[in-house]
Amino acid sequence: MNLRVPAISHDQSDELAALCKAGGDPLRLNVLRALSNDSFGVLELAQIFAIGQSGMSHHLKVLAQADLVATRREGNAIFYRRALPHTEQIGGKLHAALLEEVDGLTLPDDVRSRIGLVHRQRANASQDFFARTAEKFRAQQDLIAGLPQYRDSLLSLLDKLGFGADATAVEVGPGDGGFLPDLAQRFRHVTGLDNSPAMLELARAICEQKALSNVELKLADALANANVSGDCVVLNMVLHHFAAPAEALKQLANLLQPGGSLLVTELCSHDQSWAKEACGDLWLGFEQEDLARWAIAAGLVPGESLYIGLRNGFQIQVRHFQRPAGNTHHR
Repeated sequence: MNLRVPAISHDQSDELAALCKAGGDPLRLNVLRALSNDSFGVLELAQIFAIGQSGMSHHLKVLAQADLVATRREGNAIFYRRALPHTEQIGGKLHAALLEEVDGLTLPDDVRSRIGLVHRQRANASQDFFARTAEKFRAQQDLIAGLPQYRDSLLSLLDKLGFGADATAVEVGPGDGGFLPDLAQRFRHVTGLDNSPAMLELARAICEQKALSNVELKLADALANANVSGDCVVLNMVLHHFAAPAEALKQLANLLQPGGSLLVTELCSHDQSWAKEACGDLWLGFEQEDLARWAIAAGLVPGESLYIGLRNGFQIQVRHFQRPAGNTHHR
């Protein structure tokens, strides 16, 4: 009797095996828990979990091979963050379920204490960094957290949302227009709103240089007389310039079509008060919980988030908030 053995896709089974292996170690599960709303370098993680750098590097390699963590290089340093699960791909549902379970874990007290120590060390590094380079940063404030430092993470989140061919986007405060080409590639029509004629001229130069025929620039206050809407509204390093950020989120929610997405890139809360005078910042970043609370009050539903640690001591949060399909305006 000749029995046929069903063929096994080794590629897919290998991916599942790597995911199961990565999740089969308590330390690696706690690393994923620690990365839930932060990103760390290998030395920071070694310090947090009190193991050698080579040991932590091994664990991070296993997590990376299973696509549970992603990396970002900044200079000579590499920062690790949690990778977003793609539930339509092999292992994606298991990935999402694993992270949901991990987020129910409570980190040991000594680990949480050492995370606090790492955060204080970052704050000290930030103060030292800007004490040495304050003049340069007064001249080029965007280097605190410039587009190149968060562009890939923002695009990763944007592309995962899977907008249709007819979708439209609005960027509030596009600055020099650096992100407009990325939006123009992904949306049928893009509107850039700014209340500064000088900044709009910089954005206009980018649009002409890149021949962005589907981008419209408008001199308008996004919180008052914008008179536009989009399937996606993008806010990159702008919210800390609004006098009342919670109220601003309510007004920005009104720019969204039902089912639309608000993407906010912002600094996490910091204590560099010089940024108010040097950069015109009204707020020193925001607590992650505050942004979520304000978004919920604006009728939005918090979605995926990414967190990016910078060598200069700052941390960036990239947040997704969605307007429910049946949601009415908050006017």
